[in-house]
Amino acid sequence: MTTQGTGDVSRWAGAAIIAAVFASGIPAAATDVSYSFVWQGGNGHEMRGAMSFDSALMTAPEVYARDLSCFVIEGTHNGTPIGRWALGMLNEQTTWALTFLPQDAAFAVFGPRHMMPQAWNMDGFGTDCGASGFGFNIGNAAQDLCVDGRLVLGSQVAPDQPFPATPDPSVRFPADACPRPDLIGALDFRALRGAGAASR
Repeated sequence: MTTQGTGDVSRWAGAAIIAAVFASGIPAAATDVSYSFVWQGGNGHEMRGAMSFDSALMTAPEVYARDLSCFVIEGTHNGTPIGRWALGMLNEQTTWALTFLPQDAAFAVFGPRHMMPQAWNMDGFGTDCGASGFGFNIGNAAQDLCVDGRLVLGSQVAPDQPFPATPDPSVRFPADACPRPDLIGALDFRALRGAGAASR
C-alpha cells in the first residue's frame, strides 16, 4: 500500500483551497466560454487558473489578453499558496500578454511563431510582478514564475512544455477576476509592457 507523505497532503490541501475559491465565486457571462487550467512547474511549483472570453472567438486562430473578460491565477509551492494575480489588478504599468489557441484548447508556448506568448504580470526578466506580487512568463529560455518581484529559478521548466486548458462551464470567478468592461476598455493596451518585454 502506498503511504501519502506530508508533502502530498499539503499539496492537495492547497489545491483544495484554490478549487474552493473558484467554485464559490461568480460565473462567467452567459455569452462567454470558460476554461480552467493547471501548470506544473519545477520543484513542486504549480499554478492553477481560469479565464473566460466571448464564445464568438472560438473560431478565431488565437485569443489575446485584450479579449478576456475574466482571468485569475493562483500559485502554490509544495501545496502552500505563494501568490495570485487577477485581471482586476491590471493597470498600464502591468506586463500583460496572453496567447491562447482555441482550436487546440491550449496556450501558445515558445516556438518560431511565439517568442514570448505569455507574460502574465511578469516580464521577460522575471522581476516586475511587484512586492508581494505573482506572475508567470513563457520566454525563449523557460516557463517560470515571479514571486514578490523576483524570478523563481526553481519553478522553471522547458519553454516548449505543452500548456493545455480545459473547457469548464462550472468555473466561478472571484470578483477581482472579472473587472467591468469599461474599466478594461479605458486602458491603452499599446502601453502595456507585455508587447515590449524581453524574453530570456
